[in-house]
Amino acid sequence: MAAVSLFGYFFNTSKNEVTGETQHVNMSAAQEIALGVQAAPEMAAQYGGESPDARATAAVQAVGQKIISSTKAGQTPYRFQFHLLADDQTINAFALPGGQVFITQGLLKNLTSEGQLAGVLAHEIGHVVGRHSAAQVAKSNLTQGLAGAATIASYDPNSPNSPNSPGSSVAKAAVAAAIAKVIGLRFGRNDELEADKLAVDFTPKAGYDPRAMIQVMKMLEQQGGRSSTPEFLSTHPNPGNRIGELEKEIAAEYPQGVPAGLKQ
Repeated sequence: MAAVSLFGYFFNTSKNEVTGETQHVNMSAAQEIALGVQAAPEMAAQYGGESPDARATAAVQAVGQKIISSTKAGQTPYRFQFHLLADDQTINAFALPGGQVFITQGLLKNLTSEGQLAGVLAHEIGHVVGRHSAAQVAKSNLTQGLAGAATIASYDPNSPNSPNSPGSSVAKAAVAAAIAKVIGLRFGRNDELEADKLAVDFTPKAGYDPRAMIQVMKMLEQQGGRSSTPEFLSTHPNPGNRIGELEKEIAAEYPQGVPAGLKQ
């Protein structure tokens, strides 16, 4: 069994067309989408469901779609959907595999510009196209043998009524386990740095100043100093001096300085 697990992990590899990296994953893009769609309602419910503020929701969706249409993210097979959640106390944003992206009203109300919103959403889009959840699920399969993730990995999107489809009675318990696992995932240091790097790449292409993400990080640090640590910093661990790392990425991308005219 150990040999099978090791073989399944190390020989299930795929080159990421956005980052150029070779990753250990055991799900196709269609299977990631299926898992994200299955997990989205439960994840939203944890934060009070979808926001009733139609205007703010439309603004979040417009910025998110602008990033998708302007960058490599739009050339991937993922089906991006952007959700504003009703919880106005919790400061958080997150993404599920396949393109489900969420931001709470608690975080949105603390952002002071469209550029800052773009930075947050671009970071979450980076997690999706970086396939960070899929890579972590594959690693979990190696160490824990998660049945639910294996069921999702064997799901055939072209045969949704097959025994292993997420909607079948045979698979319900296994899919529930997979959903629980994905919802509980926490990205590691390398994932956070890569998502930040992708955000620096994506935001200017959509017309936004990448330095706005630095302003977001400063706000999160200030919020943490005033009370309890924002949940964003719990679900997205700070990989050391994150502001310093963002500044390095921006300087490397724009050695002559950030172009003028980008929206802050």
